Amino acid sequence: MKRKFICAGCGTTIQTEDKKKPGYTPPQALQREVVICQRCFRLKHYNELQDVPVEKTDFTNQLHEIGKKNALVVKIVDVFDFEGSWIPGFQRFIGKNDVLILANKIDLLPKSTKQHKIKLWIKKQAVEHGIAVKDVLLMSAEKNIGIKDAAKAIDMYRAGQDVYITGCTNVGKSTFINQLILNFGGDENQLLTTSHFPGTTLDLVDLPLDDGRHMYDTPGIYNEKQVAHFLHPIELKEITPTKEIKPRVYQLNERQTIFIGGIVRVDFVKGSPHSFVFYVDNDLRLHRTKLEKADQLYEKHKGELLSPPSKKTLAQIPPFVKHSFTIKKGKTDVVIHGLGWMAVTEPGVHVVIHAPRGVGVSIREAII
Repeated sequence: MKRKFICAGCGTTIQTEDKKKPGYTPPQALQREVVICQRCFRLKHYNELQDVPVEKTDFTNQLHEIGKKNALVVKIVDVFDFEGSWIPGFQRFIGKNDVLILANKIDLLPKSTKQHKIKLWIKKQAVEHGIAVKDVLLMSAEKNIGIKDAAKAIDMYRAGQDVYITGCTNVGKSTFINQLILNFGGDENQLLTTSHFPGTTLDLVDLPLDDGRHMYDTPGIYNEKQVAHFLHPIELKEITPTKEIKPRVYQLNERQTIFIGGIVRVDFVKGSPHSFVFYVDNDLRLHRTKLEKADQLYEKHKGELLSPPSKKTLAQIPPFVKHSFTIKKGKTDVVIHGLGWMAVTEPGVHVVIHAPRGVGVSIREAII
């Protein structure tokens, strides 16, 4: 019988016939002790993403299977992009299994952030989504912060059962599992493939636990409302924070506009002059202009001064759609899913957000 190989990096089945399909590796690579596919190899060594056809519904179908198991479900969310990293309809997938939420990338929030407030807010959001979680822990998989506490919580709440690590694309699931491997003496050759590109993990990755049970890394689920899905993978670097966010404060008057790169436009339509605080990647450029000049500025400078997207990728960006909000309470966040948010500090403000069609835009109580 022909031996079946599984990619140690992304979990897909290894094949040697078709370079354009998932799991391809040259036949000679099968002689290695640890086999990874060519896509993972190029991601690890060259940070290059090989585009392979993947059915996103297959990933959702795998979540449905979790509800049929007796297991602990660990849901990892991006604390910087909570709305964009929440799996729509997640409560329908998990059955009666216990849920532990790990809020990743806490290192991106300003050091002055009250972490207790963040945890309470996430618990409240989970309840509103129909999930009574066992606990919420904050961590940074990239910086190895809170990993041991998360491991202890998983071991306690799983009560001898299997564990499924779930989450949207790019929340840091594989990075978290790699930290567990490194922190608890695992084989470094078994580290999973990670990158800033969405959809790195292509199938279930099985990691045996000491008591004979298993931890499974599941493929990231696509939240179609994230800005990331409308940008070229290389441009993701320009909007994806890698270090602590520095809030940028703009004192705006009525009928002024702020462009966030060339992705989002914020119109301050009506209200008394006051501060708007932007929480986006530190290197993402913001441009202020008068509302009556905003259309002209965009047409003249889109793809250059106003970027990303670049001129090469402008054509793949859907037309802008308007989202209108009148802020009724003080200190409210206006959130652009996958990009960041803007804190409005006073009530009575009317703003219009222009974002590509399909990108999620919402408001929430301020978290900072």
